[in-house]
Amino acid sequence: MYYYDPAVRATKDLLPGIRTRTFWGEQMLLGVVDLDANAILPAHSHPHEQITFVLEGELHVDIAGEKRTLRAGELMVIPGGVEHSLVVGSHPARVLDVFSPTREDLKY
Repeated sequence: MYYYDPAVRATKDLLPGIRTRTFWGEQMLLGVVDLDANAILPAHSHPHEQITFVLEGELHVDIAGEKRTLRAGELMVIPGGVEHSLVVGSHPARVLDVFSPTREDLKY
């Protein structure tokens, strides 16, 4: 299948207040992620490279001890194996996450 409508894709709960809709090919996975206001993604790492593009809202991010606030239109690039975490601002947020290689744990 070549075409998808994210609006009708079922969501997968990742953590309280964090839901994703994922789409994947052979070498990469894209997630449309909705984050509730003040949601927390605890520090973690994975072997996959990750690019996160902020579509809406504000994220307070810590990548390997470097802290920054990202807003709509900004992005982050996280190499595989690097610890990162985030806290959502006072309003809901939406991001696009891209992982390479494909994350098997996010396929559903």
